[in-house]
Amino acid sequence: MWCRHKLFLKLMRFFLFFCAGAIFIYVFVCKEAAAEQNWGLFSIFLILLVILLFYWVFERSAATSREIAVIAVLSSIAGIARLPFAALPNVQPTTFLIIISGFVFGPRVGFMVGTTALVVSNFFLGHGPWTPWQMLAWGLAGSSAGLMGILHPRLGHKGMTIFNFLWGYLFGWIMNLWFWLSFVYPLNPKTFLLACLASFWLDTLHALGNAVFYILLGRDIVKVLTRFRQKMEISFLLPAK
Repeated sequence: MWCRHKLFLKLMRFFLFFCAGAIFIYVFVCKEAAAEQNWGLFSIFLILLVILLFYWVFERSAATSREIAVIAVLSSIAGIARLPFAALPNVQPTTFLIIISGFVFGPRVGFMVGTTALVVSNFFLGHGPWTPWQMLAWGLAGSSAGLMGILHPRLGHKGMTIFNFLWGYLFGWIMNLWFWLSFVYPLNPKTFLLACLASFWLDTLHALGNAVFYILLGRDIVKVLTRFRQKMEISFLLPAK
């Protein structure tokens, strides 16, 4: 399973190192010049480029028709499941469904389910400049869960509940980064911290919602998806000599 997702994980590491390098250059090399620019539009184009790169890698990979069907079904379920909870601030089952998908099927499927589910749900709730950032945030939630499934396949119910809870805050911080780059001036650690504090109660609701959904439904859904994944796997038995 590790070899199957090796290219995707290499691409993920490249993306993380690229972002870390960009932040380092901004903070330590050209802080004064960068602070005068509006990075909101640039960040949208950059993230769209990264997402398209991930989609291109997936399209070039040896994805089976079964895997594509799984991604389509899980993305649709996760995206539509967001709609009945639209009136509740940041409480929805989409995040925990994406995390479970990645944990069971791997980081590649998790990223694809996360990004596609957002596109599906926003056709009903509205697209905008926030869409690429939401795609990235949910894609990272699914891919990180897939990595967790590879490194710690026996994480357990308690560990997965904590993981879902933490991603409520991580998702919020990623979206705060978009808000900070697009609408806040000046760009400095203090203003970013204030943006995170302003959204703290919404992020808390998101985190609590993820944990509650997983406590109530997570174990059964993991069992169902694991059983389906096992049926998808093909094993070749060599005749005894």
